[in-house]
Amino acid sequence: MFKKTILCIGAGYVGGPTMAMIANKCPDYKVLVVDINDERIAEWNSGKPPIYEPGLEELVNTNLNKNLFFSGNVAEGIAEADIIFVSVNTPTKTYGKGAGKSADLKFWELTAREIKKYSKANKIVVEKSTLPVRTAKAMERILHAGNPDVHFEVLSNPEFLAEGTAIRDLNTPDRVLIGGNETDSGQKAIQELIDIYSHWVDADRIITSNVWSSELSKLVANAFLAQRISSINSISALCEATEANVKDVAKAVGMDSRIGSKFLNASVGFGGSCFKKDILNLVYLCEHYGLPEVAEYWEQVVLMNDYQRNRFVEKIIQSMFNTLAGKQITLLGFAFKANTGDTRESPAIYVAKSLLDEQANIVISDPQALDYAKKDLADCVGNIEYCEDPYTATTGSHAILIMTEWNEYKDLDYKKIYESMEKPAFLFDGRNILDHANLHKIGFNVYPLGTPPLLNI
Repeated sequence: MFKKTILCIGAGYVGGPTMAMIANKCPDYKVLVVDINDERIAEWNSGKPPIYEPGLEELVNTNLNKNLFFSGNVAEGIAEADIIFVSVNTPTKTYGKGAGKSADLKFWELTAREIKKYSKANKIVVEKSTLPVRTAKAMERILHAGNPDVHFEVLSNPEFLAEGTAIRDLNTPDRVLIGGNETDSGQKAIQELIDIYSHWVDADRIITSNVWSSELSKLVANAFLAQRISSINSISALCEATEANVKDVAKAVGMDSRIGSKFLNASVGFGGSCFKKDILNLVYLCEHYGLPEVAEYWEQVVLMNDYQRNRFVEKIIQSMFNTLAGKQITLLGFAFKANTGDTRESPAIYVAKSLLDEQANIVISDPQALDYAKKDLADCVGNIEYCEDPYTATTGSHAILIMTEWNEYKDLDYKKIYESMEKPAFLFDGRNILDHANLHKIGFNVYPLGTPPLLNI
């Protein structure tokens, strides 16, 4: 007999792992995850999750069909649940007012209306999706409209997961943030959520606020992290121009205890489903509330990311004698970061399309993301090959681009790879993870980020 039933609507990158952790830590709760995508639900039920995340498969299988269940029956799940987490997609709007910046809330509103339709008893509804400030108030209005016999208490509990380390982040979070109404019923609902997380999270890491502060904190956290990446990437361009070394600069700056060393690695740019989307959402909110200077400040973080991607491609073209036509170029990595198969907003997508525009022949290799890469480039015209084995993928290539910081790429036999390539052989390290001096010694023309190239010709 379970204490209560927790439902999560949405079985994606956030909902699936989060509910798997809650089920593992809270055996006295029944945890149900529902989704309208039957194929996705079947994959979760197979014990082989539809997403790659280190440790996820083992975590799911520990509790699958014990107190963790996956189903396509959304209505039944809503009717049964005491606490409902909403973890549906909130992409950037592509139409109408706010197109290109504001969050598209159509899936969120449809979910709110379904919760109202199938609820026969009081429930706690928890925002897990990243949403604009004051969205909880809109959800309350929808839930209570024409439904006087059922009371809903809406909480904000944003996720702060990093793909590739999501299970570790869930197991030992920096903080759990819960926002709720400052009423007796709101505070009681907050305590119910605290009771769940208290199964494994220390009390001093569970913080509470009003709903609006919680909603805004998620957007601001991602904006600050992306800002650091764009900042060091802007400095990488200056380092190349002045023959400084961005790694040395980042190390010196990062050792300042007021700044810290995290997110100061120069790269081809950030990707993922959150950073760009959340910053643009923040920009739209600032514009909406009449703060154009603040909006322009945060929009520059995205523009700098675009600049870094463009600069990377321009460097490739200029270095390879201003023509890529007919040349084979291998992209090692396509996921937006290591230890995930997720390619959403990956810099590799932009780079690959730009290379195809230059009539290059591209070969894409990645240990986890090839299926997604094929979908991302399905509409592209040109010669594209997909090859998981990096040695096969680089054979006959004129250039190698390191696009994802997979550990596997640090340990490759680059002498063997060099010997199999066309000469002169170029290597562009878009993640600054390799031993550039050794690559130069082997014979490569090496182009790191934020430091002068090492040339053999």
